[in-house]
Amino acid sequence: MTYDWDLMLRLLREAQKPGNEAFAPRQYADEHAMAMEEAGKPMPNMDSLKAEAQNYESLLFEGGFIVTRPEEEGGNGENFVLTERGVRLRDMLEGDATYRQRLDEKGEAVLVPEVFDGVAAS
Repeated sequence: MTYDWDLMLRLLREAQKPGNEAFAPRQYADEHAMAMEEAGKPMPNMDSLKAEAQNYESLLFEGGFIVTRPEEEGGNGENFVLTERGVRLRDMLEGDATYRQRLDEKGEAVLVPEVFDGVAAS
């Protein structure tokens, strides 16, 4: 299994936005699907995409890629900021395709902190 890195990147970018808006992975999945359609790509199954986005939120949080935004930065318990690990993942996903290939080679385990940190360091 490989991750939908474009959707993952969208979630990471949304997490880094300032403000006190609640993090809304299902909404971001909708917007991601619309962008795909506008780019001429087939429209994905929306229920699956929304569930995937919510799962990614959990994986990113549990893996230490995002943390709850501090109150002094507009945190409300429902929004996030990127950690150093999250910034590294975002940068890899924004980089050339070889980074995504290296991530894909590790399969689902790539978002386990120790596995990701090893990939990011190499």
